[in-house]
Formats: sequence, C-alpha cells, structure tokens
Amino acid sequence: MTTRKKKEEVQSKIVPVQETLVLTRTPDVIAVEIRSVDEQARKYMLQSAIDIGKKLKEAKELVPHGEWEGWLQDNVNYSQSTANNFMRLSEEYENSQAFANLSYTQAVALLSIPAEEREIFAEENKVGDLSTRELQTLIKEKKELEKQLKKANEQTEYERLELEKLKISLSEMQQQNGMNYELAERYKADLEAAQKTGDVEQINKIQTKLNQKESELVDNKKKIKELEKQLKAKPIDIPAPEIIEKVPEDVEKELAQLREQVKRNENKAMAKFAVIFETVVKDFDNLLGALYEIKTTAPDEHERFLNAVTGLLGRMSEKAK
Repeated sequence: MTTRKKKEEVQSKIVPVQETLVLTRTPDVIAVEIRSVDEQARKYMLQSAIDIGKKLKEAKELVPHGEWEGWLQDNVNYSQSTANNFMRLSEEYENSQAFANLSYTQAVALLSIPAEEREIFAEENKVGDLSTRELQTLIKEKKELEKQLKKANEQTEYERLELEKLKISLSEMQQQNGMNYELAERYKADLEAAQKTGDVEQINKIQTKLNQKESELVDNKKKIKELEKQLKAKPIDIPAPEIIEKVPEDVEKELAQLREQVKRNENKAMAKFAVIFETVVKDFDNLLGALYEIKTTAPDEHERFLNAVTGLLGRMSEKAK
C-alpha cells in the first residue's frame, strides 16, 4: 500500500467535530442559581420545622406529666424553648402559603407579631427580602412604637378622666353656689322684714345666717374660678360646638322670674325647685354636648342616645302634669 492510500484511509475514518453550545458562567447566572437553591432550602427547612412541630405535639400528649423536658433532652436533644417554637410553627404556619418562602429563623421571629397582623406586616415590609437580623430589628422598632402609642393613649385617657373630674367638681360647685345664692337672697328678705318689726333677736339670728352664706358665696366663687382656670388649661378640653342650641331664652326668663319670686316668698319648696331647675338647665347643656360628641365619634349610636333623651323628656312632661 502506497503512502498516499494510507493517508486517504486515515482521513476517511476521521469524524468531523460538531459545534456545541456552552453557557457562559457569569456572576448573574450564578446569583440566579444561588437564589433558586436558597428558596428551595427555605421551603424545605420551614416545612421540616412544621413537620417536627406536629410530631412533638403528638409526643407531648403521650409523655407523662412532668417528664416532657427530660424526654426532649434524652430523645431529640431539644431545649423546651426550641420545642415550643417548632410546635407553634406547626400551629400557625401549617396552612399558610403567605409565609412559604420564609426561613425557619424568620418564621420564628414573626411569631412575636399577633396572628391577625402577621400577614399584612410581612407583605408591607417584604420580610422575605430581609435578613433575620433586619427582621428582628424591624419587629423591635414596631413594638417600641406600639409601646409609645399605648403610653400616649393611656396619658390621653388619664387626662380625659381628670378633665371629667374637673367638670363634675365645677358642676357640683355651681349647684352649691346656686343654692347659697338663693338662701342668701331669702335671708335678705327675712332680714328686711325683721328690721321692720324691730325684733332684735330675730334680726341678729338672720344676720348671722346671711353672713355665713355670703362668706360661702365668696369662697365658692374663688373655687369656681380656679376650676374654670384648670379646665381652660387642659390641652384636650373640647369647646362646646357652636351647632348645639343653647337653652331657649324663655327658659332663662322663667328661671329669672322664679328667682325673683323666691326672694319675695319664704316658701322653701319654691326655693328648692328654683335651685334644682337651674341645675337641670345647666346639665341639659352638658347632655347636649355629650350627645354631639357621640354624633361625631360614634354616629351609628347617635340615634339610640337621641331617642333616650327624647323619651326622658317625654316622661318628665307626663309625670309633671
């Protein structure tokens, strides 16, 4: 065989090389692979933790009372807190797809968020993109903010209660002042009548009573001014809305006429009525103010309270006949 023939045979046995497509390895490609593996690992770890939690709950029901902690150490080498985490995860994440991509540590961290808030919190803060440390910091900040808000609400409620106490004290003081005023006016009329008769003993007796009431009036006015000053200083004091109607003028006129009659009449029942009537008028203003607050803060309940007021006025009218 010639050299030429040998060369031709060799060439005929050579198979042509086929071109193959090779994917270029870049950082971006590697990052996609890492995220895929990480996602699968997260799902597997959380699901495994849920499964362990189910089995721990089953075991706990079978282990005699008082031996649970020892059983954990001897059989699965878990602390009681770790076992509790597994069992809580099985209870709160078993049927939830919203947390499927969380890691075990993220899921445990979210257990401190109330169940009814957890899903919204996770969605709004994109917790799946956070590290466990970042998530723990975020939860800590949330709880601190809630603590401050609770404290602020408690302070506001305390101030509201203090305000109500001041209002009650002022109302009581005004009632007392009204009674003292009516009695003082009556004593003045009695004194004038006694002076006409020249009864010295009666004059001295009435004068003593009058002096006492006038002294009480002075003291009460000081106290009322102080209470009004404190009320004005309260930052949460809400002024009476302008849309609330004031007591009609004819009622005010009637009240003024009653006062004049009491001055000229020694009838104790009339004096008592005048004082109570004035108190009712003032309290009615307060009642209207409370009714307006209900209308603005709880409109659905307004009609029920309004009907209660209307019913009360109707019964008062019937009873007075």
